[in-house]
Amino acid sequence: MTDDTNKYEPEMTEAEEAAIAAEAMAADEAAVAEPDPLEVAKAETADMRDRYLRLAADMDNLRRRTEREVKDAKSYSVAGFARDMLAVSDNLRRALDAIPTEAREAGDAGFNALIEGVEMTERAMLSTLERHGVKKLEPVGQKFDPNFHQAMFEVPNAEVANNTVVQVVQAGYTIGERVLRPAMVGVAKGGPKAVATEETPAA
Repeated sequence: MTDDTNKYEPEMTEAEEAAIAAEAMAADEAAVAEPDPLEVAKAETADMRDRYLRLAADMDNLRRRTEREVKDAKSYSVAGFARDMLAVSDNLRRALDAIPTEAREAGDAGFNALIEGVEMTERAMLSTLERHGVKKLEPVGQKFDPNFHQAMFEVPNAEVANNTVVQVVQAGYTIGERVLRPAMVGVAKGGPKAVATEETPAA
């Protein structure tokens, strides 16, 4: 008797076989792609640590910036007032310079007392400004520095290095590390070139 068991089983088409194979492959891939809980935890920990380090760095930068701004505010808050006071000091100096030597020598006690009072006032004002960080520039003999000096004229002098400050028309001042007012100066012209490595001190 002939075996007819598979006689009525339908044959699968190529499309059906491909679909079954694709389902099996997808199942295998899903099994392989399933994340390991330990690896997930490690990744999350690394991410949180990175975020913490970034936040800590941001906070440290903010703290430093705030400290710098507070320091600057303390150091430079009087800059406008100090600049105005320099104009008063200039006028006191002009008044003293306008007194002829003969008048000083021939002046009576009252006149000399007046002169001494003006000089004391000028010294006291400059001393007060210095306590608040304002310092006078002393540029004579230094190489001209456009950061601290303003050239008003040139002085022919073959004996002094070219571009050296030889005269101060108006005193300059700094406050902290900033220029409050540049010194107005006259610079030498015609002498030897200044040494290239020479550094000009701020004050």
